[in-house]
Amino acid sequence: MERTTTFDGDPNIGVFARVLGSIAIVPPESPEEFKAAVRQALNVELVETTIQGSTIIGSLMAGNSRGIVVSGLAMEAELDLLAQHREVMLLKDSMNAAGNVIMANDTFAAVHQDMPTDLAKAIGEFLEVEVIHLTLGGVKTVGMAGVATNKGVIVHPLATARQIAQIEEVAKIPVGTGSINMGSGLIGTGLLVNDSGYLAGNATSGFELGRIEDVFGFLE
Repeated sequence: MERTTTFDGDPNIGVFARVLGSIAIVPPESPEEFKAAVRQALNVELVETTIQGSTIIGSLMAGNSRGIVVSGLAMEAELDLLAQHREVMLLKDSMNAAGNVIMANDTFAAVHQDMPTDLAKAIGEFLEVEVIHLTLGGVKTVGMAGVATNKGVIVHPLATARQIAQIEEVAKIPVGTGSINMGSGLIGTGLLVNDSGYLAGNATSGFELGRIEDVFGFLE
């Protein structure tokens, strides 16, 4: 099975889509080959929508099997569609690019180091997870510096042992470092993954793919 693809020639596929367990949210104008690759690799139902009229779904949305946290600038029609699949929470704070500032699975959420405590608490209550404030390898946008499923977490290669330990304490699953698209530490920009499979940007090396498979338990 092909494990790499692009979004209309762009290997930063994680900017344009968000996988939340059994569903993947993608822009309506996604190339057919991209949509087919996502379906096949991840065994998901596709939900096609923009967020605040934009195609950068991955930057503007986060969540887990219980709910979706999305930019407070999302439009009513977009929210109505998302609400057919998950409960929806709006980020109306200035820190509203949910996909950039939140990394979550069904157990924990890591949020931007500077996110207000009351907002972080509200996100935790909504997703029914434990929340930690975190920076990964000097990057505060944890939603792009790491990716989590219920089987593993992969984070920026410069993440410290202390930062990894913080995740391990709440996640209780393997946490490893890696990169995407030939050395980018912003894993979330180029990786779509759930418990069933993964899809990476086509600039990702064989070594990087092997690391992804190892961390998420896809090695046979």
